Amino acid sequence: MFLFVLLCLNRVALADEVPPPWAYGFKTPAPPEVSLPVPPPASTNLVPKPADLILHHLPGTDRQFNRIQITDIFGPADWYPQDHPPMPEIVAKGKAPAVWACARCHYPNGKGRPENAPIAGLPVEYFIAQLHSFRAGDRQTSDVRKPNTKMMTEYARGLTEEEMRVAAEYFGSMKWTPWIRVIETDRVPQTTLSAGMFLPVANAPDEPIGNRIIEVPEDVEAVELLRNPRTGFIAYAPIGSIKRGEELVTTGGGRTLACAACHGPDLKGMTIPGIGTTPGLAGRSPSYLTRQMFDIKSGARRGPSVELMKPVVANLTSEDMLAISAFLASRIP
Repeated sequence: MFLFVLLCLNRVALADEVPPPWAYGFKTPAPPEVSLPVPPPASTNLVPKPADLILHHLPGTDRQFNRIQITDIFGPADWYPQDHPPMPEIVAKGKAPAVWACARCHYPNGKGRPENAPIAGLPVEYFIAQLHSFRAGDRQTSDVRKPNTKMMTEYARGLTEEEMRVAAEYFGSMKWTPWIRVIETDRVPQTTLSAGMFLPVANAPDEPIGNRIIEVPEDVEAVELLRNPRTGFIAYAPIGSIKRGEELVTTGGGRTLACAACHGPDLKGMTIPGIGTTPGLAGRSPSYLTRQMFDIKSGARRGPSVELMKPVVANLTSEDMLAISAFLASRIP
């Protein structure tokens, strides 16, 4: 009887194979046969606009930067150097012309944004293993419109083993701290998209949340214009998501295994003899978490590090993943 139930659940899950667009930074599902090339390196010869040269300020720092400096892919603005250890060269400046500074997308503190990965506090060997997976082409994306994965593949191929380890040790030295505030609601602000991130539309009426999680900055200008690494995010989730996710995470809900078995009772990661150290899940971006579960289930993410996760996600639907991610993001890291 139990085997019959599992087979039925698996058929339900297999019927739900469309990547949830909200998790990949889109509003509509990907059309078939869509593919995007790897974006070329950004040009450094563009003529700046007057607005790009205006100096900006943030509270708690005497530093000031213009937009060109803030968005520099080979040396982005570091507003709060006191918030992190001294950055290695590969983190602070990357390696021109092909490897962007890690700090450009993930911030100097490794917090990142919904469209990329939260990498602070990841175990060093796990971090390095993921770069190897990118290099080998084992980390792909279920929604081919999303460019980040292809970009990371090229960056990983441009790194030396020493540079990988230096970056891993730097980000691994910083603990993951609260960054996301989960709010359950049936209506959310209307949003527009900016490079895979949802931004509220000013003075627009709200709209039904539907079957989505929408992550938006706590302060749009601070995040989108100034890239303030101290400004976190709100994750709007459907009402009831956290409770349903708690059941799936803590008991498996008859569909999967309890996450604590591999990620620790506090969901902050743990060391498993013979396998290695697993990453922490508590307080991480629900968009990122859902992408990883879906990519593993679809086969877009492969390799030794995900073999244990394949049976865990095999019977999960997108709705299950949403609930799990909402609960995990609501936990205090």
